[in-house]
Amino acid sequence: MGATEQSAQETKTVVQRGDGTSLSGGGLLESSHGRTTIADTVVAKIAGIATREVNGVHGLGGSASRALGVLRERIPGGSTNLSQGISVEVGERQAAIDVDIVAEYGVSIPELAKGIRRNVIAAIEQMTGLEVIEVNVSVHDVYIPSDDDEEEPTSAGSRVQ
Repeated sequence: MGATEQSAQETKTVVQRGDGTSLSGGGLLESSHGRTTIADTVVAKIAGIATREVNGVHGLGGSASRALGVLRERIPGGSTNLSQGISVEVGERQAAIDVDIVAEYGVSIPELAKGIRRNVIAAIEQMTGLEVIEVNVSVHDVYIPSDDDEEEPTSAGSRVQ
């Protein structure tokens, strides 16, 4: 059996979870051939991306982390921190996630939290094989579209010419 055939077989393995259910697609984290460890930052990035995919999420993090994120993005070569607003605790077989968000005005916050939980759990369990035992969602603010509409002075309203 070639290396690619063996990899394809390992990808199709089923992870047996402690509650008697199984999770296909993730692969075993420990086998007779070795052990796979997944860094906290990997799980946090997956959770951040999965959270951003949910309609009604305007941003991630509290006000301080969002302000730092804006500064980071404005620096030439800077990029978006995909794990901003995400805290994780990763064990050998399980993960717990805390998500800090800014919700868009008008969305049902309980439904938004439910959607975030569903998306984060599905993404992490499918990509890592870890069992997600909890996803705690904290809403730090509500985004109102007029928050970004800053009044710019016009020449007609200027006091000096």
